Amino acid sequence: MVWLNRFAKPFTLPAAWEIGLERHTSRPRIADVAREAGVSKTAVSFAFNSPDRLAPETARRIRRTAEALGYTPHPVARMLSQRETLTIGVLTPQALSVIFSNPFFASFSEGVAFAAEASGYALHFISPLHGSLARALSRATVDGVVAVGLSDDHPEVEQIRRAGVPMVLVDSTALPELESVGVDDVGGARLAAEHLIGLGHRDVVILGVEPPVPSGSMDPAGVTARRLGGYRAAFAEAGVVVSDERFFVGIATIDGGAAALDRAWDAGLRPTAVLAMSDAMAIGAIHALRAKGLAIPDDVSVVGFDDIVLAPHVDPPLTTVHQPIRRKGEEAVGLLLAIIGPGGTSAGHAPEHRHLPTGLIIRASSGPARPR
Repeated sequence: MVWLNRFAKPFTLPAAWEIGLERHTSRPRIADVAREAGVSKTAVSFAFNSPDRLAPETARRIRRTAEALGYTPHPVARMLSQRETLTIGVLTPQALSVIFSNPFFASFSEGVAFAAEASGYALHFISPLHGSLARALSRATVDGVVAVGLSDDHPEVEQIRRAGVPMVLVDSTALPELESVGVDDVGGARLAAEHLIGLGHRDVVILGVEPPVPSGSMDPAGVTARRLGGYRAAFAEAGVVVSDERFFVGIATIDGGAAALDRAWDAGLRPTAVLAMSDAMAIGAIHALRAKGLAIPDDVSVVGFDDIVLAPHVDPPLTTVHQPIRRKGEEAVGLLLAIIGPGGTSAGHAPEHRHLPTGLIIRASSGPARPR
């Protein structure tokens, strides 16, 4: 029904007119293209998805007709027909609200996004669905996955591996059959500990990243264990035993670092230095120490791990272990695209395990041990 104006009487269009009006105002469909081009709907689909299955002139005519009608293939239908999504999943072992509160992940995601977008891929962040990583992955429509912090002892790792989705591991236990990217965690941790030892520190507290699964055990080959091993090895060479009583875990956020430092304080520990396995936790520890009236580094030195963008801008600037965070994301996507991209090497390919270097960046948050 059409109104000429508010004073005129309404009139009804003939049915044929209404059909024509609807045809020109709604989204053109594949059937419209087929009818106008005088071909089947299957031929229209071939023209966009498999043009080599048609005569070149037929494919061109169909595409010209589609362009004149304003028709474009529906993205989901095209995805299903081509069996690809041009989307990479980023699988995180914890909720995105936790992951995104760690500045490390922002830099890592920047590298992932840069490499993915340069190859025409979108990103889909996948976190546990109702507590289940395997369930979340089963709902995700992606061509491959970059999995962050997925350890061999994760209770769902076997389900995830059986899903058959091409996968690259980052900061994870290196599973022989999967590509992986990691850094020299042990060497970086040793550098941090040796720096403090050289400043006269022997009384330390270590803040580690808690396991992805609540109340789960620490993966003996995972990032936390590797960094803890590097710290302890350096102190052992200096004749100092760093016991489990001096090791506290928390989530890798500023609040998580503050909470872990508070637990150490409540346990009666009064260290001259704190080694944190993430910069976010180190910044949280600085806040917690200052709240207790302590000066950094005059009373307590603090050393982090990551060298996030914020590290040189906190007060005082943070001494930390540098790792190539953005590059790690770029290389993970590069490995994944080598598998899932055109001419991918998923069959009969020996998985590659890349190991990136770390280095110590000395700033103002560390200084000589205070006299006892």
